[in-house]
Amino acid sequence: MKLVILLVFLARTAIASNSTCRLTSLIHEKQSNITPVLEKYEALLLMFLGFGGLSITLGIVHYAVRRYIYRDAHSLDTVFDAGGKVTLGLTAVTVTSQMLWPADFLQSATIMSKYGLGGSLFFAVAIVLDILMFPVLSLTLKTRAPGAKTFLQIICARFGKGAHIVFCCIALFANLITVMALILAAKAAINVLVKDVSDEMILLLLAFLFGSYCLIGGLGTTFYISYFNTALTFVSVLVFIVHVTYKETDNIFTKKENMYEAMKCIQAPDGNYENSFMTFRSRGGVIYGVVLFLMATSLSFCDQAHWQSRIAAKPAQGVAGFFIAAYIWFAIPLTITITSSSVYMSMSYQNGTHLLSAFDVDSGFITPFVMESVMGKTGAYMLITMVTMALMSTGSGEVMAVSSIMVYDIYKVYISPYRRGIDITQCPLCGKERKHTDDTRNSADQICKCPSVTTCKDCENDGMVRMKAQHFLHPYECSVHGRYRRYEDELLHYKNWCMIWVTIGIVPYGLLIVNLGVNLNWAVFTLQGVYSAFLCPLLMTIVWSKCTAKAIITGSIMGVLAYVAGVLIVAELVYEGGLGNFLTNTSSDYSLLGGITSAVIMSVSCTIIISLCTHTIKTQKDAERVWDKTLSIDNPLNPWRNVYKEELANIDVSEDTKVNTTHMTKIFRSARILAIVGGLISFVIFGVVIPANVLSLEVLTYHQFSSWSFACQIWVMIAAAFAIVVPPIEEIVQIVRYYARNKSKESVSQEKYVLSSK
Repeated sequence: MKLVILLVFLARTAIASNSTCRLTSLIHEKQSNITPVLEKYEALLLMFLGFGGLSITLGIVHYAVRRYIYRDAHSLDTVFDAGGKVTLGLTAVTVTSQMLWPADFLQSATIMSKYGLGGSLFFAVAIVLDILMFPVLSLTLKTRAPGAKTFLQIICARFGKGAHIVFCCIALFANLITVMALILAAKAAINVLVKDVSDEMILLLLAFLFGSYCLIGGLGTTFYISYFNTALTFVSVLVFIVHVTYKETDNIFTKKENMYEAMKCIQAPDGNYENSFMTFRSRGGVIYGVVLFLMATSLSFCDQAHWQSRIAAKPAQGVAGFFIAAYIWFAIPLTITITSSSVYMSMSYQNGTHLLSAFDVDSGFITPFVMESVMGKTGAYMLITMVTMALMSTGSGEVMAVSSIMVYDIYKVYISPYRRGIDITQCPLCGKERKHTDDTRNSADQICKCPSVTTCKDCENDGMVRMKAQHFLHPYECSVHGRYRRYEDELLHYKNWCMIWVTIGIVPYGLLIVNLGVNLNWAVFTLQGVYSAFLCPLLMTIVWSKCTAKAIITGSIMGVLAYVAGVLIVAELVYEGGLGNFLTNTSSDYSLLGGITSAVIMSVSCTIIISLCTHTIKTQKDAERVWDKTLSIDNPLNPWRNVYKEELANIDVSEDTKVNTTHMTKIFRSARILAIVGGLISFVIFGVVIPANVLSLEVLTYHQFSSWSFACQIWVMIAAAFAIVVPPIEEIVQIVRYYARNKSKESVSQEKYVLSSK
């Protein structure tokens, strides 16, 4: 989501036009002056055969692992939650990969070229603080609704179909905005690196890379791809900084003394301390960071792709994974931005003129220009690798997000529900109240008595028969679960078509975006600000039992109105031309800041006040009934209790015991302590300690600049070591354990069979 902000927000202002030394003004051209260095056939072979082949291979490998080791490849839930037991390392690198947008390689350099060191720092801090919000949120989600596969299912369970339909539209619109940003990023990056490539070819390439491996391996393959994305990114970044900083060359542009001199001499815009780029004291950088944090967090709440990573891991792994991801991600944009921007400033300063036009700078072409200039075609290959892998992991997440909404929140609820007219607390198999609900008014014959799928012998026989390829179409014989298994097979078939059509739809949607004659700056950036109105209602839905349907709908509507009013009022009063220069002034930083803060304040006030006036919660038992609804979100063929079987056994919860939020809070007490303590420490580090230390400096001396650069390089090396080594080791160990467990179970079954035959 950062790219939506960065791709457009930075196109409003030009880089500082004057220099205290010899740097001349930028030329405002509408076309790029950069000459691509890669031939079309080279790039297409790399992307289609290299990245496409890698992704399909990983999809096949993941499917084989799920089928023959975990034996759940036939499960619909596995497609969208990767089994629900993703390791800590994979969770960390996947979150990192999802946050690694092309903006981190392209537009982050533009930020530093506009605001200096302060711009690059507050860009990184804003996104890290956004990541750090979600360990506690992830834990709360898994505690209150462990069986949910989309955040929309929680809204449906709590508030019914009215609020559910509203937020389904909001979620799908968020996905459209994100895909729009990906398309624009891909077009900008590929055009500047590859010769004579058409828009149609770029869109076909994106559709292939986004959807191919999702169809084969589901969300689990996205985790594998995310690992390779993060690993390759770190390798490329390390090669780049080592080549620029430590390799002995005659290139005067990469000498640290020349880089420092250029950054110090070139005049920065007003708002920077002493109009210097070599300072962290940047008013524009701080404002940008605040706006970015609020908008990034708002869109994260509304984008189902971000919830998938939280759903796929257990609470302990999810909490720790998010914290590690924040520390890993922080190193990448800072390091690559300082390196590429400083080299570009040095090159321009030594040349006496800007080497790029304003169009090139605003389009994020500083990093491609520097990597091509310093490393030649090797640099172009490295950058296109980083950009493509970032696009793949994020784009596939969007395909999975839209498909999961179509399956779980549209098809299962409105088009073809398994059993119509039942409440969320009722068993979909028999239509009776589940055993773990707290409604004592029901008589014994009104309570569900369906056997668990884990102890059902008929289901076990069905599974063994269908594991053999030649009997894959063998009919289900279980009288209790067989019909629902056929229904889930139908959903799997529908899921495949959803993914295919979502993938195909990228091409016409992309052509519409590319050829649309509207102001994309206003459309993309201003529309994204609308999502700040939904931040509080969604948060209250998960954490507050007294929140009501009327409150979240009204709070959202009033928040949107407040956002529009805030943007219009600030644009009229603050900027020259007022609303007469509508598109520019309503998408400027102060206008957006005014609109977002107005939306957040209004939505928070309305949601809380209306909830307090309309809720029916009077006792703790009433609150437990609310969370009973979210705990009832479940798949009878893959109960969430099976995922937490070991944890529930530790607190002596039997199969017949009603599991409530008290039990869930108890078994995840250590994870909650980690989330709170780790969150506070991390917020202090990134929100207080680092900014306070660097803001205490005025204009950096050469020694201070060298120390900051070296610290960032050490940080990225440590992060690279974790991201490259830990995830595959954890994954291999987990696969070996499951394989050994399966062998042990087969041996026991074989012995029982021999004894019974005797």
